[in-house]
Amino acid sequence: MNVWVLGIGTLYLGALVYAALRARASNRSDHDFLTAGSNLGSLFGCLTVAATLFSTFTLMGMPDLFRNHGVGAWFFLGISDCALAFVALWFGVNIRKRMVVQNFNGFSGWLSKQYNSRYAAYVYLLGIFVFLVPYVAIQIKGISLFLNSIMPAVMPSWAWSITIVSLILIYSEIGGLKAIIFADSIQGLTLFAVTLIVAVGCVAHFGGVGAMFDAIESSAPALLSLPGPAGLFTYQFLIASFLAIVMIPVTQPQMSIRLVIMRDTPSLARMAVLLGLFSFVLILATLPIGLYGAALYPDDTTANFVAKVLVHDQSSIVAAIVIVGLIAAAISTADSQLFALGSELRSGASASRLQSLSMVRGAVLVFALAALVVSLVSNTHIVLLARTSFAGTSLLAPMILAAVFFPARLHRLIPLVVAIGLIVFLASISGVVDENILGWRVDLVLFVSVALATATILALNGRNRTAE
Repeated sequence: MNVWVLGIGTLYLGALVYAALRARASNRSDHDFLTAGSNLGSLFGCLTVAATLFSTFTLMGMPDLFRNHGVGAWFFLGISDCALAFVALWFGVNIRKRMVVQNFNGFSGWLSKQYNSRYAAYVYLLGIFVFLVPYVAIQIKGISLFLNSIMPAVMPSWAWSITIVSLILIYSEIGGLKAIIFADSIQGLTLFAVTLIVAVGCVAHFGGVGAMFDAIESSAPALLSLPGPAGLFTYQFLIASFLAIVMIPVTQPQMSIRLVIMRDTPSLARMAVLLGLFSFVLILATLPIGLYGAALYPDDTTANFVAKVLVHDQSSIVAAIVIVGLIAAAISTADSQLFALGSELRSGASASRLQSLSMVRGAVLVFALAALVVSLVSNTHIVLLARTSFAGTSLLAPMILAAVFFPARLHRLIPLVVAIGLIVFLASISGVVDENILGWRVDLVLFVSVALATATILALNGRNRTAE
């Protein structure tokens, strides 16, 4: 297996070097560096969006969620991610109508202009920084634990984390978004193929799909019903998770910028259809991997379960592709988000001296170091950490959607309402505020409250303008 890992890993690194150098040569302006020339086709668009959405937790977190909590994870992940593709199309079409793509340089600056207030940019930057840095950290954390578990003699997990962050910084700062999109395409295809191969092997172990479910029913029947053996998938959890996930195209810049830079609206439509199919098949394939673990390794830790099902139970070449694919997934998702954070900080900067590419590169470095620190101290609940990130950024959705659909009714109170929602959500995560309010999940209450408050402000501001 080591020989295969070395060979495939060398090919992957060679492809990254080639893409970074070619992208650097073709970037003729700051706009090219930051937006890849705003000429993204449907196939590459699907692969790069999928790569930013599906990362290390696809093969590490999703199967573990099925293993521990059962088929209810499909409602959490599968249905939500397929609906996300529709929201990506809907939001993408409308946001492209509201801006000149050639002059686009980030959502924070655009929001500042729409609300005629720097505070809108500050609130947006606060939301994406606080919740995306931990999301980047879980990519680094997950893959470093995995690599340490299968190759403990090579280096400790913290050293793997530092190595991965170093690769991310070198690659993204050389080639910009074009190079990142190329890496995303490799990662998306690899992840899709590997997941299907492992899933087919897991089903074959039981002798078929029906036999697989029969085996689980006899050993752990609670996995086949809601809310699952640990009671995780309550209707409140599923509704709140659905809202958090489907708002990702609206609120997370690493995805929303890809919608803006699509070549044209037909390309965007084709990309959304392909993304829906990609999501449906990929997440469905993680279910048998999780049930395989529930039958064979129910009491193992996440790291041990993942190492066994993805490496030890596979042929040498499949195991090697899995290892390289997971490294690629961690790098691809993390560099997309770090690059987006740097671009948004530049977009929201008021002083012209802060809007140079050196600002982006410096911001990416700072955010990467912050993510590295978080990765070293975070726990291993990868999917639930990701969900927390999605829930936090979803609170930005009312402010963004209001700017898209009601530009004439905007009021500075809207960013203030969103800021209060973010602060309360952070307080609930840290334990300062109870996670339930009168029996309702605080993230669900906050999303509904911020949305209703935004709608009320829009309605009152529209009435006042009519009266004037």
